[in-house]
Amino acid sequence: MNTKSPTEPKFRRRAEARPDEVLDAALSLFTEKGYARTTVDQVAKRAGFSKGTVYLYFASKEAILEGLVQRTVEPIAEAAFETMTDYRGDPRPVLAQFLRAMAQALADSKTRAVVMIILQEAPAAPNISALFRKAVLGRALPAVTALLAQGVAGGHIRAIDPELTARSVLGPVIGHLLLSEIFRIRPEGGLQMDRLVENHLTLLFAGLEPDTGGAP
Repeated sequence: MNTKSPTEPKFRRRAEARPDEVLDAALSLFTEKGYARTTVDQVAKRAGFSKGTVYLYFASKEAILEGLVQRTVEPIAEAAFETMTDYRGDPRPVLAQFLRAMAQALADSKTRAVVMIILQEAPAAPNISALFRKAVLGRALPAVTALLAQGVAGGHIRAIDPELTARSVLGPVIGHLLLSEIFRIRPEGGLQMDRLVENHLTLLFAGLEPDTGGAP
């Protein structure tokens, strides 16, 4: 005879969902109050758990922020790394795929909020800066640099500096976020991240067009 309670699967699912519930609570508080002014106690209360339950999953407030980065932002860098690694050919289609994926991700308010928390807190918190660099920039920038370098070597794009151009690939997206979310300077119609990326691609690809040796 099966003596298991019919409610057990529900409770198992509840336990498995707890880390995400903690992250959701933390994100709402970080957005409302700021990372520095939020405590683990407040996160626990917002999530409906005890402080001890939160510590079962996250050893510190910084670990909670790292969890948010791993859940929302790191997959973008991981996808870029996987797509660009060992790629050979014209880098422009891959760059377009990467930037459009970024635009789609950043159109989501939760993903955008995590990025903005990092950008706001990193200057005063070296540990936060280091975790974002390790999880995201430390993978995405080298991947874009290598992609551009092989494009130059293969004659698919003009002879640009791959490392500096990789910064130019990502820079407009970050700059657009800062203008919109920090300074509240937004295009008509809102964030318009997809339009920003398409406009950026038009300019970027024109600049990467191979030099045919003709007159300028």
